[in-house]
Amino acid sequence: MTGTTPHDIDQQRRNIVDRYSGLARQAMAGQAPTGTCDTDCLGATEYATDETVPHGALRASLGCGNPLAVADIAAGETVLDLGSGGGLDVILSARRTGPTGKVYGLDASPDMLTLARTNACGVDNTEFLHGHIEDIPLPDGHLDVVISNCVVNLSADKPRVLAEAFRVLKPGGRLGITDVTCDEELSERERAAAERKIGCASGTVTATAYRDQLLTAGFTAITITRTHRVAPGLSSVIVQATKPDASAGTLTHQMTLNLRR
Repeated sequence: MTGTTPHDIDQQRRNIVDRYSGLARQAMAGQAPTGTCDTDCLGATEYATDETVPHGALRASLGCGNPLAVADIAAGETVLDLGSGGGLDVILSARRTGPTGKVYGLDASPDMLTLARTNACGVDNTEFLHGHIEDIPLPDGHLDVVISNCVVNLSADKPRVLAEAFRVLKPGGRLGITDVTCDEELSERERAAAERKIGCASGTVTATAYRDQLLTAGFTAITITRTHRVAPGLSSVIVQATKPDASAGTLTHQMTLNLRR
């Protein structure tokens, strides 16, 4: 985001934390979230009907897709969910990794962390961390998979988020996220209208810009696939990428933009 100052980033972070803390409190009170995506773009509709989870996690699901459907999480793997919210994707990932794996959830909202820990009570292979996705509190090369559900677009410093995801992945590690991108021709007026509708439009970038940021971070085997519209000029996308395995030698950058409507 051009022209963004450190003060702007801090203020945006505070605004996001305040907003999502309020939504967490709504979920803890048994209320559906308000002021977010309509039912056509809420991530809870993208999950299989047999993936039962606590109602509190579903109520706080504010994503735009199902990152587990593309992350291919396996037993024994170590996973991080960026912006874990009410814990939905952490809980479902923990079932896939099994007791020999570990799933972290990272969120900047203390209220969301309280909700997530309540929802994940009894799921022993999970841990919820307080922090920002631009500064992941985990060591280098610690993870097999990084997932996220409609969170990276909220950051005022997306290149840093992707660089941090690259840092904490092991060589050969995978990025599997769902997010929102904007059309090349989206006007500021249309962006403002979309922001009023879904609340996560102001910081979106095009799929091409997203790909370029992934390349700059060091990722290869990049695919970005449009799945559905969430608002005029905005689409939910699946983003997949890999941290190169040093033992595999030099890899050719594979990039695919599948922008079907």
